[in-house]
Amino acid sequence: MTLRPDLSVIAANVAAGSRVLDVGCGDGALMAALRDERQVDARGLEIDAANVAAAMARGLSVAQGDADVDLAGYPDASFDYAILSQTLQTARAPDVVLDHLLRIGRRAFVSFPNFAHWRVRLSLLWGGRMPVTRQLPERWYDTPNIHHLTIDDFRAFLAERQVRVERAWFLSGDAETGSAAANLFAEHAVFLLARAEPK
Repeated sequence: MTLRPDLSVIAANVAAGSRVLDVGCGDGALMAALRDERQVDARGLEIDAANVAAAMARGLSVAQGDADVDLAGYPDASFDYAILSQTLQTARAPDVVLDHLLRIGRRAFVSFPNFAHWRVRLSLLWGGRMPVTRQLPERWYDTPNIHHLTIDDFRAFLAERQVRVERAWFLSGDAETGSAAANLFAEHAVFLLARAEPK
């Protein structure tokens, strides 16, 4: 099974035998890979009923629910990792969702599309319209993205909230790119986060 590039990064960096909650797990592709390749105890939360059915057909434990509402019911530190892949920008309250991720999981993976990528900027500059790209295939009126964020926005957000970045990966197409100019050249970002240790 071929995973989306950001999911491949996450799958390669989850410790074997971990307990994982995949929030917005889609059809369960990542959970299935983690279960089959890393013997992970993976649970999922997904809002779309068809995706829940597809994940359950893979033999996965997935509950239908909304990250904006249902994460509050999970106990503190109940998972080694909480994962939010390509879902942060669709949440109504992404700050609250991130707080829950870092409460529920000892660590959290967050991936999102970078709306400051040079192709996005060029599309707005020259065409004057919201871009439609391979990574952002929906048009402005049918996109699930309601919070358009950039890598620099997310870094500033984490610094304000004193969230520790343990590692970050920046992707252009299917390949990793450097961090120096990631806000301009990366189409996607993946962050591994943890709560900052109290001083």
